[in-house]
Amino acid sequence: MTLVPTPRFVTGSPLRHVVVMASTGAIGLVAVFVVDLINLFYISRLGEQATAAAVGFAGVVGFFHTSVCIGLMIGITATVSRKIGAGHAAQARRMASHSLLLMAGIAAVLALATLVFLAPLLSALGARGEVAVLAQRYLTVTMPSVPLLAVGMASSALLRSVGAARRAMVVTLGAAAVTAVLDPLFIFYFGMGLDGAAVVSVISRSVLLTIGLHGVGRVHHMLAPIERAHFWTDARALSAVAGPAVMTNLATPVGAAFVTHSVAQFGASAVAGQATVDRLTPVAFGLIYALSGAVGPILAQNLGAKRYDRVQQTLRASLGFMVAAVAAAWLLLALLQGPLTRAFALDGQAALLLQAFCSWLAAGFFFAGALFVANAAFNNLGRPLWSTGFNWARATLGTIPLAWWGARYGPVGVLAGQALGTALFGALAMWMAVRLTARLGK
Repeated sequence: MTLVPTPRFVTGSPLRHVVVMASTGAIGLVAVFVVDLINLFYISRLGEQATAAAVGFAGVVGFFHTSVCIGLMIGITATVSRKIGAGHAAQARRMASHSLLLMAGIAAVLALATLVFLAPLLSALGARGEVAVLAQRYLTVTMPSVPLLAVGMASSALLRSVGAARRAMVVTLGAAAVTAVLDPLFIFYFGMGLDGAAVVSVISRSVLLTIGLHGVGRVHHMLAPIERAHFWTDARALSAVAGPAVMTNLATPVGAAFVTHSVAQFGASAVAGQATVDRLTPVAFGLIYALSGAVGPILAQNLGAKRYDRVQQTLRASLGFMVAAVAAAWLLLALLQGPLTRAFALDGQAALLLQAFCSWLAAGFFFAGALFVANAAFNNLGRPLWSTGFNWARATLGTIPLAWWGARYGPVGVLAGQALGTALFGALAMWMAVRLTARLGK
């Protein structure tokens, strides 16, 4: 018998829904980034700064792919959740199947394009000599597995669309567990070093895909046969939200690429420190990174059910939850900055970067979190282009001139300039989101 998805978020406490969806979503999302952090940890134990810097450059390239996937996930959760909230179960299943197919196709094109232009991409980021060779070797192995990552992440998004937050969490947790077990074996026991880390990344993405499709198809019966007559109609509906969301998410890696280029002028040690910060950030602030995707289904289902009062309550609950989560993560980072520096074998510029981030730069996530919450509101309440505009403004006006100015004071100054731009545009975006939800009932 076919199960009918029911709108779970139109009743009950909005704060409880936010806490459950964000916490379970964070565990799942953090598991994706923990894979990269584990890789960097074991690579750093080799004691070779060039290898750690190569992983840093490879991470910036991979960040573009992950950002596209997250943007598509936002579109998937928004469109499928609206269908479920409106009681259109058959259309929701059809949209789910078509979204997986689109996700796989887009990811395959991205991976191929990256492989073709890999050398100039790394050169533009500032990778030189041995570091560039190592980064290119790592990415050549991992790029063909990007479609596996994309479909696995899309499956997790579909599970969150029906409120199966714990099942979505299991999808990425399984992949992270595989990485944690296999990384030391391939890197040290088999003596493969950087190549071993790349092979484990491919295996991990295969596990992500397998668990995700099992949950979507076998457990929750969310998939319907592909229908050519409706495929492009559904593709246009998905792109209406996912297109701006992808453009929004691409702003972050563009800003990160400029920051990495600016830090690269200070040497391999600074790049290694930046790589550690980049991989530690989404793990420490996983609750904040998960908010856009987690809050989206709650907003979308209540919008579909015309419960505008609950939309406003959800936005307020999300903001309060974000403030508490950032405060807790910042305190933890400040307390652990010494052990983290030693764990990743950092010294010189790398150690200074990590310690500055843990001590005071992490406070910028109060405003980054506000921007993430605002993005969820814009993407799910009919204003996706607002989200695109704010993110690109932060990545360009809020990053390039301020990071360039900060570079006069060393690599820490680069990160400080980026944090200042985030504060400016994060506060403005939240103000606009509050005004948008206040006008819904009218």
